[in-house]
Amino acid sequence: MALLVLEDGTTFRGENFGAAGTEVGEIVFNTSMAGYQEVLTDPSYYGQIVAMTCPLIGNYGVTAEDDESRRPWVKGFVIEELSAAPSSWRSERPLAEWLAEHGIVGLQGVDTRALTRHLRDKGAMKACLTSDERVTVEQARALATAGDGVAGMDFVKLVTTPEAYDWDPEGTRSLDWAPGQAADAPAAAGLPPVRHRIVAYDFGLKINQLRLLRRHGFGVRVVPATTTAEEVLALDPDGVFLSNGPGDPAALDYAHKAVNGLIGKKPVFGICLGHQILGHAFGGKTFKLKFGHRGGNQPVKDLATGKVEITSQNHGFAVDPATLPPEVEVSHVNLNDGTVEGLRHRELPVFSVQYHPEASPGPHDAERFFARFAEVIERGRT
Repeated sequence: MALLVLEDGTTFRGENFGAAGTEVGEIVFNTSMAGYQEVLTDPSYYGQIVAMTCPLIGNYGVTAEDDESRRPWVKGFVIEELSAAPSSWRSERPLAEWLAEHGIVGLQGVDTRALTRHLRDKGAMKACLTSDERVTVEQARALATAGDGVAGMDFVKLVTTPEAYDWDPEGTRSLDWAPGQAADAPAAAGLPPVRHRIVAYDFGLKINQLRLLRRHGFGVRVVPATTTAEEVLALDPDGVFLSNGPGDPAALDYAHKAVNGLIGKKPVFGICLGHQILGHAFGGKTFKLKFGHRGGNQPVKDLATGKVEITSQNHGFAVDPATLPPEVEVSHVNLNDGTVEGLRHRELPVFSVQYHPEASPGPHDAERFFARFAEVIERGRT
């Protein structure tokens, strides 16, 4: 027997799988029908216990090719039913075995529909997940209440790369970067030439972002989240990419300052947390959403074209449009709740989206933004 106890006292009982133990984090839900491994290895989920709304999880096992980072980052994993026998030619091992190896506590046998409805009504909140039968409901609730949430927390420093590196899909981790190097560097096998060399801030980035950047002709130097604007400008990149990541964007003063120092000096493209950091760098503010957007079915409207895209999202904060300066405009909105999903500077080559154009998991409607980044670099404007 295992327990999930929310800070408001709501309790769910089930069966432990994966690792045994006790964890505290913010409980959130994800509506993706597939892609549980990509969710688990997305650094944006650091500090959170994730519940999947899809009722059957683990049915295609786990394969290293689907990892989006070096390890799973969630505090815990809650599902309705664990598949007893993975069935896929790609499967390398069962989900439960993989979670146990990485120390991730899992809970199955939970009515995740009831849990999701509760979180939609009451909002995301802290929770305690435990497989320790000695821990009572009252003790678990006390642990949840005393634990850290996400608001006010800088989790980025816990997931970012400790040192800069050049990324190459062939695994050499070298693109022979040199400041000011000419474009059209030779192509790796099966890939286009490197037309633009960019710096990518690792606030918690995913491997598929690097893959797609390279497929669209970018050579990428990945740098730690604490890298200053001066250090980036010394590399003389053609542009700067701001990745996704965990925690509260308002807590990242060092990132706000660095990005502010790049605006007007280099083209900038931000996604998810990078979008929120850009909002702060413009002088705006962010606020916490009631239960966030997590899944692969979020409808977003492009205000310039009227086109609607179905997008992959994972965030619990949003940019407040009323706090933005007049030279920055909202470019996209969420059709479920009207929140900001994209920003662009009216004059400078700087833009961002709140969602994940690299998907993994999710639809590929927004992959075009990688090509748009190249166009913005070439034109010098959005």
